[in-house]
Amino acid sequence: MSDFAEQFEDLRIWQQARRQAGEVYRDFGGESSAARDFGFRDQIQRAAVSVMNNIAEGFERHSPKEFAHLLGVAKGSCGEVRSMLYLAEDLHYISPELAIERREQALGLSRGIEALTKKLRAS
Repeated sequence: MSDFAEQFEDLRIWQQARRQAGEVYRDFGGESSAARDFGFRDQIQRAAVSVMNNIAEGFERHSPKEFAHLLGVAKGSCGEVRSMLYLAEDLHYISPELAIERREQALGLSRGIEALTKKLRAS
């Protein structure tokens, strides 16, 4: 994997996924109106954590094929976060402006995951 990074923490997409997971925990935990909706909160938090963890796990496998597969899983989880953000907006757990901002960030992350997946498959 040294063509892309020395360790998974060096990957821009992992750094973005880490930020996304932290934002999800802050946006829907604590005193937020979603904090008591345990099903919603658990689902979006698990999806966000899945993105960063699948990137890390794939990198650590040291196999381009396995890494590409786990990036696909991460991309799917990123789509799940985006989908849940629509629901969060619909349920008034977050403002429309914040929902749009978070979805755009997730879409950018998804595109970054796809770009790395293509590079891995080409090598």
